[in-house]
Amino acid sequence: MTRAKPWHGMLVATALPLRETPTGDLDVDFDTYADHVAWLAANGCDGVTPNGSLGEYQNLSAEERARVVTTAVAAAPEGFTVMPGVAAYGADEARRWAEQAGEAGALAVMLLPPNSYRADQRAVVAHYRAVAKAGVPVVAYNNPHDTKVDLVPELLAELFDEGLIVAVKEFSGDIRRYYRITELAPGLDVLAGTDDLALEMAVAGSPGWISGYPNALPRACATLWEAAGKGDLATALPLYRILHPLLRWDSRTEFVQAIKLSMDLVGRYGGPCRQPRLPLTPEHEKVVRTATEKAIAEGLA
Repeated sequence: MTRAKPWHGMLVATALPLRETPTGDLDVDFDTYADHVAWLAANGCDGVTPNGSLGEYQNLSAEERARVVTTAVAAAPEGFTVMPGVAAYGADEARRWAEQAGEAGALAVMLLPPNSYRADQRAVVAHYRAVAKAGVPVVAYNNPHDTKVDLVPELLAELFDEGLIVAVKEFSGDIRRYYRITELAPGLDVLAGTDDLALEMAVAGSPGWISGYPNALPRACATLWEAAGKGDLATALPLYRILHPLLRWDSRTEFVQAIKLSMDLVGRYGGPCRQPRLPLTPEHEKVVRTATEKAIAEGLA
């Protein structure tokens, strides 16, 4: 696919490497993270979206969260997008994170509705209106499963018409939303946000995929996305069938642990998670391990 805008193409919601200290704490390994960003760029990805849920942003200090952004920008080669998540409880904090991202050199940011607050339509519009004042292009993130706030097509059209957003990461899991949104808001880019609907979104015409599993399998996912966007189902569909048992973890509570385990299995560093995330149960670990080893056996790692 041709990348007309920074948020087009396959952008990876990056996992964050954490290493245990002698005191038992988990510190961010920024050197490994910089290497990971550069590795993703070298393996067919078009950008990264740090400080999303996969990056465990809720568990980072303000200093860590800011340094994740500056580290990603410094490691990104020319033309490689860094689009940080700027989610926060309220608009003031989210705007400050958007300003920090812009000052660091990010070309766009990704914004959820208010965290931990079941905002109505009026509050959602005010939230996006406030963050848009930072002057950085905003990609909305619709994740009604976690936020309990649904950015329905009519609301997205209102945000777009006011010039508050340029795109939306669609994570409702309803492929029908793509068509309704593009009808109501022509010009609003609807990005694939659910890994296990990537092929369907690409075929529908989505210009971008904000994805989790390329952390472990970037080249395979990039090939899938490019082929599906071109309508080359002879290439895309067999890949999708192999990857789908992994991609569907993106919509499960344990998605961070699953993706980090797959990273470990393919020879990258995934490592542990900070609480409240606990290690996978033996049953879940077996499922992820089996699916990852199959992908490796098929030459996708």
